[in-house]
Amino acid sequence: MDTEKEYIPVTVDKSHIITIGERLYTESIEFIREIVNNAYDADATLVEIMVSEDSIEIKDNGAGMDREGLKQYFNIGSQQKLYSSKSPVYGRDRIGQFGIGKFASLSACERFEVLTKKGDFTGRVIFDKKEWEKPGDTWSLPLEILPPDFRKNEGTTVMLTGMSRRFELIDIEARIIEGTPLKAPNFRVRLNNHTITPRSLTGHKIPFLEGTALGPVHGEIIILPQTLASTDELGIEIKVKQVTVRRELFGMETWGKIMARVRGEVNADFLPITSDRTGFIKDSPEYQTFLKVMEKIIEDVKKVLHRLTVKKEGRIVSRALNEALHRVYKALSHNPELSPFGALPIADEASKGIGGAGLLTKQKAATEQVVSGTQEKPKPLEKKRKKKPKVKKLTPNAVIKKMKFGQYGVSCVVDSFGDQGPEVFTEETTIYINRDHPLYKRESGKVDTHILNLARLITQEIALMKDSKNPRQAFERQSRLLKDAFVEREKID
Repeated sequence: MDTEKEYIPVTVDKSHIITIGERLYTESIEFIREIVNNAYDADATLVEIMVSEDSIEIKDNGAGMDREGLKQYFNIGSQQKLYSSKSPVYGRDRIGQFGIGKFASLSACERFEVLTKKGDFTGRVIFDKKEWEKPGDTWSLPLEILPPDFRKNEGTTVMLTGMSRRFELIDIEARIIEGTPLKAPNFRVRLNNHTITPRSLTGHKIPFLEGTALGPVHGEIIILPQTLASTDELGIEIKVKQVTVRRELFGMETWGKIMARVRGEVNADFLPITSDRTGFIKDSPEYQTFLKVMEKIIEDVKKVLHRLTVKKEGRIVSRALNEALHRVYKALSHNPELSPFGALPIADEASKGIGGAGLLTKQKAATEQVVSGTQEKPKPLEKKRKKKPKVKKLTPNAVIKKMKFGQYGVSCVVDSFGDQGPEVFTEETTIYINRDHPLYKRESGKVDTHILNLARLITQEIALMKDSKNPRQAFERQSRLLKDAFVEREKID
């Protein structure tokens, strides 16, 4: 049985156009970025943004639009930029795709007008929210044809009036920096007569370029100095056609505080973005390919970051250990009877100990060579002590310093021996300090406590070298050495 088919037209309520603008974008400030990018697509070299109390004007010197161009401008979801993906003058990869960003401005103003000039054509279109919402099925906007000389040069000006929201200049600038291709040649954006410049970061730079079947993934990761590390704007910027879509951590959230040192950007123009340009279609094969590439890049970044962190910590440990040994040397020179190495001889220019601490006056040196009281004169160490001590297998990050006291001395090694390992131990004349030990980690946070802790551990081992069979006396010797290492001795007139 044949039945006659009927057709139901698909219609959209006029008010939905305004709803698109108000709800599609998560922030109404996005419309400024969208209009600036339209100017970039039109081969503009300069975009001027002027913001006042009740209006925003965005003016460019691009190609402008004729009648057909204006029709395309107000054609929501136009595919024109997909078919013509390169700009004619500078060959720019066009950014816009959906043609709906301009309507986001309706969430912040009552009306916007577009004034444009291309060749001999100059026209103006006004979109008034109140007029548009009036009852009726009219889906057209008034086009006013102006004299050719109404605007001097080609280009487009978008004017927003009847502002219902106020935007801070600092917020607009931040959105322009992230959301427009400021690094592109022959392109500049000015905000209230101030040129906006791309963000510049200092630190250790890691450039990368990875090829995929879909296109290249390239960019630069920057590891900031510790002093510039911040929790503001964490993550790496993902850019499509030089425009930041969003930031991602790519698993760095599990790294702890050091992730605050990682910034940078990655460009992948093949990524499919959502219509509001705030995210990606994550279940697409393009995004999954991108994630695999980024996993490898982030793993490389982690290795470099660890190496830089260890290198910096090594410099800190080296300075602290040098200072601690300098103080211990000074304490031993004041208390030669506590030295397991024998008394310090008169110093000369060829033997200054650590940092010149071994340079003594003749009177002081003579005094220290003779031990008074009931204590015995220190016996010279046997020749076998001159043999090189056995050294444990160390990591590449070990910090090694030697303190020479007269002809003999002690080597100090700060290295990783595991958080369950001993805090300090000695093998022959080598003192090993465990940088993984929880107590060491706690005391190494500040310079003063770090030096004091190192001196404590070194004097402890030196005191035990003197007499390991009498711990109580060793502790007393350590206490005297620490006191003279950190308490300034009174000058004797």
